[in-house]
Amino acid sequence: MNISLTIILIAITIAASFVAWKRRDLRDKWIHNPYSANKYNEYWRLLTSGFIHADYMHIFFNMWAFYLFGGLVEQYFTVFFGGKAILMFLLIYLGGIVVANIPDFIQHKNNPSFNSLGASGGVSSIVFCAVILQPTMELMIFPIPIPMPAYIFALLYVAYSVYMEKRQMDNVNHMAHLWGAIWGVVFIAATQPQTLGNFMNQITSSF
Repeated sequence: MNISLTIILIAITIAASFVAWKRRDLRDKWIHNPYSANKYNEYWRLLTSGFIHADYMHIFFNMWAFYLFGGLVEQYFTVFFGGKAILMFLLIYLGGIVVANIPDFIQHKNNPSFNSLGASGGVSSIVFCAVILQPTMELMIFPIPIPMPAYIFALLYVAYSVYMEKRQMDNVNHMAHLWGAIWGVVFIAATQPQTLGNFMNQITSSF
């Protein structure tokens, strides 16, 4: 890729979020409201909701994580897919947003009060794709100042998301994170099956 698609998507997301903060009418059209999507065939909401965020902290953490891992995935995709790298990157990222919204659409399509927004599904797909590609790279979870291999981080991330989803202690859509992560793993495994073997080899050779 001659240009950083990650940076372009981050810029679009920031711009769309700012517009949505200023224009409530546009926010209401873009947010994922399963009831409206189902009743009025407004299925674009499953995608557009991934480009708007609730507040500054929401967009900061999502876009920071996207920035940290997006470039790495872009580099691998250039090697894997050549001239189709941009298309494949868009498929994994945008697909992650849509796939992460589908369970909520199914569960809440008759609930007009349910809304969801944010790029978490797409970002999780990129993060977990990066983990498959480089499982032993060292990561840190804020605020724990201890580096850990990416595959350990991934396990903790999944466990935390499942725990928080069951407790429902906050307004975070933890299941969207999980479905985005699943999409990222499935996508890279389906398009580049050898990455799973490389994933296991990197982990076993690290002991």
